[in-house]
Amino acid sequence: MKDDIGMSVIESGASAIRGYVKKLPDTPGVYRMMDEHGGVLYVGKAKSLKKRVSNYTLPDKLPIRLQRMIAATVKMEFIHTQTEAEALLLESNLIKKLKPRYNILLRDDKSFPYILITDDHDYPQVVKHRGAKKGRGQYYGPFASAGDVNRTIAILQRLFMLRNCTDSYFAQRSRPCLQYHIKRCTAPCVGYVSKDGYGEQIAQAQDFMAGRSVDIQARFARDMEAAAADMDYESAAQFRDKIRTLSAIQAKQDINVEGIKDADVFALVSREGVTCIQAFFFRGGRNYGNRSYFPRHMADDAIEDVISAFMAQFYTTRAAPVTVLVNVMPRDKGLLQEALSTSYKVSISVPQRGGRRRVTEFSERNARAALATHMANKSNEKTMLEAVAELFDLEEAPQRIEVYDNSHISGTNMVGAMIVSGEEGFIKNAYRKFNIREAAESDDFGMMREVMARRFRKFADADSEQDEPLPDLLLIDGGLGQFNAVKEVLEDMGLWSVLNVVAISKGPDRNAGREQFHMEGRASFQLPVNTPVLHYLQRLRDEAHRFAIGAHRARRSKDIVSSPLDEVAGIGAKRKKALLAYFGSAKAVAGAGIEDLEKVDGISRAVAQTIYDHFH
Repeated sequence: MKDDIGMSVIESGASAIRGYVKKLPDTPGVYRMMDEHGGVLYVGKAKSLKKRVSNYTLPDKLPIRLQRMIAATVKMEFIHTQTEAEALLLESNLIKKLKPRYNILLRDDKSFPYILITDDHDYPQVVKHRGAKKGRGQYYGPFASAGDVNRTIAILQRLFMLRNCTDSYFAQRSRPCLQYHIKRCTAPCVGYVSKDGYGEQIAQAQDFMAGRSVDIQARFARDMEAAAADMDYESAAQFRDKIRTLSAIQAKQDINVEGIKDADVFALVSREGVTCIQAFFFRGGRNYGNRSYFPRHMADDAIEDVISAFMAQFYTTRAAPVTVLVNVMPRDKGLLQEALSTSYKVSISVPQRGGRRRVTEFSERNARAALATHMANKSNEKTMLEAVAELFDLEEAPQRIEVYDNSHISGTNMVGAMIVSGEEGFIKNAYRKFNIREAAESDDFGMMREVMARRFRKFADADSEQDEPLPDLLLIDGGLGQFNAVKEVLEDMGLWSVLNVVAISKGPDRNAGREQFHMEGRASFQLPVNTPVLHYLQRLRDEAHRFAIGAHRARRSKDIVSSPLDEVAGIGAKRKKALLAYFGSAKAVAGAGIEDLEKVDGISRAVAQTIYDHFH
């Protein structure tokens, strides 16, 4: 195997690394190993940069995969930190951003949804939230999926009758909406409940989300008995229904979580070099759902290293709860606990008995089932990728396929789209869209040239840091015209000989199954209609088409609701609303004089002058 790599190439990489070791201090930090194109091969942390990097100067003592990494290394970069814990956090952030080939990588890292009970209004609302926590209020989560959030919000409305409408809708109401009539809201918008009464509803909802549902159930029971004693049987029936709902919720918990309040549970199982980590989230003693992860790693990576890298990347964008339960102890347990314990102490443990052990075993069973399903799907994907390699004369099955398509209507809202696929199927967090800025209207070839130039421009600059790797196969939705446009750009960048490019055109009458394939050095060809690899390529092409159309529609919708006033400096939402209310339309504002503009509330002489100058 060493001869296959080439000992001289390995020694060349090791020699380059030795040049850096001489200058490195004996301090904590993060290092990056880079190839000749500026792509990042590996990101690592170290308590001592000098000692850690020195290990790579003796490749004979390292595994074959690390020898390959050393052979490809031509450059290194370093960041010095104060502590090893700080280096761990920085390493995790860089791995997530750069996605190096030789690192253990957490994939499908989209943000988790939360429930937000706002506190910036006299009558707070309960809403679904995803992303940065910028709004004021109490956040509950994370939930494993949007479905879990929607179901919980429905429960909150059924139990506590909280509003979920926007503030503007709330302010415009003159009579109760449907939510009131189906007993999902107490209609605070029209004064059917006092501020203090609604505040009590909010307090009960917060108690429920904090895990105090037993106390709430007892309170409902007392209220039911009091209502029945007063012969208010309608109210008593409502409290009875709420008690039944709470009992049903408690009965539906998948597992007994007694003794667990706020905890994340991670169970790792591995088979044939593929790993599944099943994550369960418990908050307030309730199960907020679960999600499966399949981190990318080398087959010989130890499971202790896999879960350690996974947890470090998982918590880079979210706070850890006080308790983290695992079935495999991470190698960097102490370092992880130190890095995660910012506002409070975080404990990582492998439970040995009791309810915590049952929760971990339950998670592990789910992980085994998810891994079995994943490997069956992966086997099919792998078969298709091998068929693609044979069809297009590739040296090996492609690990990353990028597919490109453009979308527009008569040259308006032109958008280019890129989707990515591999052994795991569609890699949706790698999708990209390109708002076309330079190509002429309806110039499909110019659009494709612009997309290619923007996607690969960093690879043409040896000093640029690469965010994404080069694809093993580049598929273009189009005919020979698009193929030649792509070739023109990639030749100018010096990448044409590096990339495998294939264009797929619709064929005669644009019928599915009669697609034509266009490649360099090979006549255009078709495949038999029922060939499995043709169906696979059609699926890739259709996914790119779907994503391109979706991006185009989103841009078109944004243009429809946009206003010329949005482009005027100093005009925010409040002044825009006042101007439109006074003049009736943006066109009338554009034609108004300075004196007329000054008559609008909030528009001073200086602002009126700015508006007038913008349109004239």
